[in-house]
Amino acid sequence: MTMVDETTPVVVEEVFSSWLREFEAALWAGDRERLAACFLDDAYWRDILSLTWEYRTFAGRDAIVTALRAALPEARPGEFRQAPGRSLPRLVKRSGRRVVEAFFEFETAVGRGHGFVRLPVEGVPPGAPRAWILLTTLHELRGFEEQIGERRPTGLEYSSNFSGDNWADQRRKEQEYADQDPEVLVVGGGQAGLILGARLRQIGVDALIVEKLDRIGDNWRRRYHSLTLHNEVWANSLPYVPFPPTWPTFVPKDKLAGFLEAYAAFMELNVWTGTQFRGATYDEGSRLWTAHLGRADGMERVIRVPQIVLAIGSVSGTPTIPSMPGLDDFAGEVVHSSRFTSGVEYRGRRAIVVGTGNSGHDVAQELHDNGAAQVTMVQRGPTCVVSLIPSGTLVYSLYSEGPPIEDIDLIAASIPYPVLKESYQRITRRTTEIDGELLRRLQAAGFEVDQGPDGTGFHMKYLRTGGGYYINVGCSDLIADGRIRVVQARDIVRFTRDGALLADGTTIESDLVVLATGYENQQEAVRRMFGDELADRIGPIWDFDEDGFMRNMWRRLDQDGFWLMGGSLIECRTFSRYLALAIKADLEGLLPPRPGRTVLAPSASSADLARSAESGR
Repeated sequence: MTMVDETTPVVVEEVFSSWLREFEAALWAGDRERLAACFLDDAYWRDILSLTWEYRTFAGRDAIVTALRAALPEARPGEFRQAPGRSLPRLVKRSGRRVVEAFFEFETAVGRGHGFVRLPVEGVPPGAPRAWILLTTLHELRGFEEQIGERRPTGLEYSSNFSGDNWADQRRKEQEYADQDPEVLVVGGGQAGLILGARLRQIGVDALIVEKLDRIGDNWRRRYHSLTLHNEVWANSLPYVPFPPTWPTFVPKDKLAGFLEAYAAFMELNVWTGTQFRGATYDEGSRLWTAHLGRADGMERVIRVPQIVLAIGSVSGTPTIPSMPGLDDFAGEVVHSSRFTSGVEYRGRRAIVVGTGNSGHDVAQELHDNGAAQVTMVQRGPTCVVSLIPSGTLVYSLYSEGPPIEDIDLIAASIPYPVLKESYQRITRRTTEIDGELLRRLQAAGFEVDQGPDGTGFHMKYLRTGGGYYINVGCSDLIADGRIRVVQARDIVRFTRDGALLADGTTIESDLVVLATGYENQQEAVRRMFGDELADRIGPIWDFDEDGFMRNMWRRLDQDGFWLMGGSLIECRTFSRYLALAIKADLEGLLPPRPGRTVLAPSASSADLARSAESGR
């Protein structure tokens, strides 16, 4: 094999194929020494379902080898090969290292896996490439593959049917659930519920999505008038139906709302809008949930399903209303930003906006630009501010490199937390330099800025807390120019009938207070909808867990038949595949029990029980 160093041309394909052959042979032999020779000392292995049925990260050669050998008897990985249809191996620079990165696929005991590897080309023995980062994922279950491409339905039954139900008749009956219950109840019809519903349908799972609002897309459509996505369109596409290439780089909310409504129709999703989820109880014996739904027509429907997915985002959708002294005495209008729709009706009026995240800034700018007489923002803590272009888009730069979006999703999923943290620190140092003049002007105007406790910037704030940052589309300039005033919450003594009384004795007079104060954590939504016991058992939701994945999202929880789905469009697209596969595996009896759980052994699978259970109508 050609030696890889600074002076010899890199034979990229040979580096990858040599490593893959040796890795498979070492796995087949189960040999500790051979496996150890496939990895660097500081290597990472991340697995999503394929070999561990969990979301796991193993750091260091010894931990990786031990975990791989433990997984071999049950997972039985083999038939490793370069992934057809994915990007070819390429030489790139990542975190200061020149690496060959490549995609592969493999077989397991239950299905097919897709993987990704980064192989440094410097500082390794000649002819012996070693992995720095390895990702293995379950891509499909054998016998339950996605019905796409060559497996797509032919539709011939509609061509030859002249007397029975046509496609529209069948769809109407399917969505009614008049004589059966679904296998999965998805609570929430935003992008999270729709994307998961599409994934489930393509692998043969019957899912009903219930949405409390009147129309699909209303969760975007009803938000403030000026709202536009702050990351680029090519990073945000949905599975199976990508956004049209004619779309703008930054997508307006109503455009996205319309697309989501169309997506539900295109993907033939079973959706009940105007439907309230009124709670559910779980029976350990039958492994079924009994769920109560309030329909738009005023009728209540009781359904029994083996699986429930709460798909209401990374946060609950329930506004957080802070306790602010005297706010009840305020004579003007008080509204949470989730209920704020347009600045037009407040022309000529004075407004206070509490909160300096994205929503707070956007609301303040919309009020100002629509002629509000005075706009004051109340800052409750330092805020990370970046310009939209280029700083705000740097964290998504992978999606601009050229490979298909599905390949980039795998690359992004492969990055372990320590490498992600270091990458964000490097990006943040660059954005701070790029935006330096703006940040200095903001500070001079009394606005407090930060870059996170460890200098990782705005996107890590999103991943950790869901807020605390602003991607500047103009409001920061208004603040820096003094056209929008900023006061610190600590300087407000109390609200009065007329506005906010400051410590210096002056009052910021106002006709309107907008609370851009965020939303409850999803754990509180679980508590409200399912009770304290389940919420406490599941634990905190979002932020990073010990494996560097989002805590309690998209995976098996400490409650049978209960799952959480949410996140940005990127996260929903990426992790919906794995959640759908886990649900299908559970329905088909393929998902092994969690450690310490007693395994029930009914005569039929939970899916069969659901199909035959009395619906309770």
